Amino acid sequence: MNPSAARDLPVEPPSHALGAATPPAFDAAADPRGFLRALYQVAVDRAMPALNLAAWLPAPPRGRTVVIGAGKAGGAMAEALEALWPADAPLSGRVVTRYGHTPPAHAERQREGRARIEVVEASHPVPDAAGLAAAQGVLEAVRGLGPDDLVIALISGGGSALLSLPAAGLSFEDKQAINRGLLRSGAAIGEMNCVRKHLSAIKGGRLALACHPARLLTLAISDVPGDDPGVIASGPTVADATTCAQALAILDRYRIDIAPALRAALQTGALETPKPGDPRLAGHELHLIATPQQSLEAAAQWARQQGVAAHILSDEIEGESREVGKVHAALARAVARRGAPFERPCVLLSGGETTVTVAPPAAGAVPGRGGRAGEFLLGCAVALQGEARVHALAADTDGIDGVEINAGALAGPDTLARAAALGLSPDQHLERHDAFGFFEALGDLVVTGPTYTNVNDFRALLVL
Repeated sequence: MNPSAARDLPVEPPSHALGAATPPAFDAAADPRGFLRALYQVAVDRAMPALNLAAWLPAPPRGRTVVIGAGKAGGAMAEALEALWPADAPLSGRVVTRYGHTPPAHAERQREGRARIEVVEASHPVPDAAGLAAAQGVLEAVRGLGPDDLVIALISGGGSALLSLPAAGLSFEDKQAINRGLLRSGAAIGEMNCVRKHLSAIKGGRLALACHPARLLTLAISDVPGDDPGVIASGPTVADATTCAQALAILDRYRIDIAPALRAALQTGALETPKPGDPRLAGHELHLIATPQQSLEAAAQWARQQGVAAHILSDEIEGESREVGKVHAALARAVARRGAPFERPCVLLSGGETTVTVAPPAAGAVPGRGGRAGEFLLGCAVALQGEARVHALAADTDGIDGVEINAGALAGPDTLARAAALGLSPDQHLERHDAFGFFEALGDLVVTGPTYTNVNDFRALLVL
């Protein structure tokens, strides 16, 4: 598949995936929270590597097969590939995932020396020394390969921070500081990844160059609006159409300080990435094995089987989380009060990647806790104002909302009243970006632990 056609995937899972467990039937009116939790689980299950990888694997080559990769789903992708690859065919490699995101069974095999693919862990969203070492190890794994060898790259969301190797002349500490600045700035994921590509020795197609002249196959799980393979994990195996000039403009737009030497390198194009048409990338195959839209479609299909109409708003929604929450609330209120533009009962589904812009805290202020999903839901709950017919769930499909222990949270008609009874101010919690503290006090967090996949935000508003 050509990367430019990567969205042209079937919505229905391939036949080998149809054995996935199906949640029990739910009466949405009798158990709205159970219905929403099951809906989220259906979306997550649709994106599991074990259900999606087999259809895209080639036959073993004449030479070696080396597996590399990075992302929150990296451990599960490696585990699935290892289980599917012929036992008598050579297989080795190294994949990096987030701390705590290696599937337990693979971790046990690795401890016992039975794993053929090594899975290492590093920090996300801010890179650490383990990610630096992992990136160096991935490059080492593909060194010296020939045209008879095959490299399978397993790429998923989060890989950009996990596969961190600064460009020449950039210190690791400076790269960490720039990454923190981007995360606080409210920049869109595409903007952040444009910068990351040009400050890296491995992203933006540079890892693909390191694999040459071996055959390269990239299998990716999309976590980005639009499913652009060049944005997923900052496209380490994909030619990069963005430029040094664009990266510098983004840094300036968000007022992120950089050293004069780095500014000069971007101005002169010294840090430019390999571009489309580079002959060293000819013959590279890329397939998206799971996407946000596919997970939303699976959730919608399950909802309809329960007798609830389902409407997918978009899998590409971006913007400030709390503001996106207000817009969703306005639509849900219209449905609840006027039966338009959709009839009740129904569920409104959306995905994408919203942002939380965090201003520096005032002196002595306690920083808030929470991620995109929680902030969306708190903004949504405030705007709903206790609307009697609306229940909502927002969660990240990787099981971690930001850096907290929860995937997301639930809200319903009684959320604001219960908060008031506890003396909680939703506006104050929003002001300090403390959705975690708000929903934790109410007992409304959704805690799943790592799901071992990642197709980004999942939001569902049930209107009864």
